[in-house]
Amino acid sequence: MAKSTRNSGKPWKPTEVSQLKQLAKGNTPTRVIGLKLGRTPAAIYKKAADEDISLAPTNQRPYGTKK
Repeated sequence: MAKSTRNSGKPWKPTEVSQLKQLAKGNTPTRVIGLKLGRTPAAIYKKAADEDISLAPTNQRPYGTKK
């Protein structure tokens, strides 16, 4: 059984959508975004699709790490 999250079933707040955009732009993995926002990865994918936010990885390392 899937672990419940704190925002499961609740409507998205504008601040959460803004945070989703920033995290996606920063190349943050979807699972980590879900943990930060208290949502399931499926909810992250759905909201990103609804808001036209790309979750495709960019040609950069996540979190601004250097080689």
